Amino acid sequence: MYNWFECKIKYEKTMENGLLKKVTEPYLVDAINFTEAEKRMIEEMAPFMHGEFQVDDIKRVKIAELFESSKQEDDKWYKCKLSFIIIDEKSGKEKKATNLVLVKAINIKTALANLEEGMKTTQIDYEVTAIQETPIMDVFHYKNPDQA
Repeated sequence: MYNWFECKIKYEKTMENGLLKKVTEPYLVDAINFTEAEKRMIEEMAPFMHGEFQVDDIKRVKIAELFESSKQEDDKWYKCKLSFIIIDEKSGKEKKATNLVLVKAINIKTALANLEEGMKTTQIDYEVTAIQETPIMDVFHYKNPDQA
């Protein structure tokens, strides 16, 4: 089970015109708690940063599934909202449940295709109710220190 945290990194970025500008970019990290999320973000980002940077914000996000892509052109993350009809065990009535899924793709059309490819093994009927591009720059999975 993944425990995803969205961490915002604040740093000075060199823009195309050569000027420095303070920016804040979101990243997703798999961590046990907020402390580990901050530590892992610093470790992951340090090799890529020139100068000072800080973890500006951390929040827990509920993501049911993550569908990545090995294609170079798939460089954006899309948040897909899925609706399921489930049976409430106590009352026996049908109720609607929603899950958020992140999909890596180049555009919304490809995101839907990648989502459907990832979901083709599921036994549950679902409906895609929304697809939205996110500002997430990258995703960092948990790495076992014993295997690193």
